[in-house]
Amino acid sequence: MEDRIEAIYEGLRQKSTTKQAIFRNTKEAFDQLRACSVTLVDILKERVTKVDANVIIEYRSVNEFEFHIKFSGDLLIFIMHSNIITLPEDHELMKSRYVEEDFRRRFFGHIMAYNFMADSIKYNRLNDPGYLLGRILINIDNHFYLEGVKQLDLTYNDMAHNKLDPGILRLLVESAMIASVNNDLVAPDVDEIRKITVKQKLEEQQVSTPQKVGFSFSYQRTPQMY
Repeated sequence: MEDRIEAIYEGLRQKSTTKQAIFRNTKEAFDQLRACSVTLVDILKERVTKVDANVIIEYRSVNEFEFHIKFSGDLLIFIMHSNIITLPEDHELMKSRYVEEDFRRRFFGHIMAYNFMADSIKYNRLNDPGYLLGRILINIDNHFYLEGVKQLDLTYNDMAHNKLDPGILRLLVESAMIASVNNDLVAPDVDEIRKITVKQKLEEQQVSTPQKVGFSFSYQRTPQMY
């Protein structure tokens, strides 16, 4: 019995210490991401308002784990999950030599970037979709792994060599904004809106909401066996 208790204790101790360290790394990265976003918004606001003062670019802090960037009709929502995760065994990252070399590298903090239409939040249109643009995983070594839509044009899927720094975080924000701006709204087919219910009219406060199309998420890549 004592051996089992010791085994439980060691397992809890190792995992708890690892997860606490990863949480600190992830929170520091999220705070840096926030700082990069504030700086970027200030730069863009100064330049754009000289051309058209009606174009709104703003940063808003929601809480310590979420902030928004609103620009024109788009809204980027950055969220840090407070829990530490692992991935399915068949995920390419879990098959890499880098992760297999150290048990602690099997755990990650994660930050997600979503794109919504700004009016969806403003007018509380609950059925409007949002799109995951990217997810950044951060480990105990402060290395990162990025999964995202192809429009981000970022291929940081080699965690063994991806050391996190403010420049990478700013690049992520800039790329997410570019992907959002370049993905235009497309109206639904007329057959989809030929008729609506009274409930849709009264409760949804919308008849025809355009949606973004063209985001293509790349889940499958060639594994990097380092």
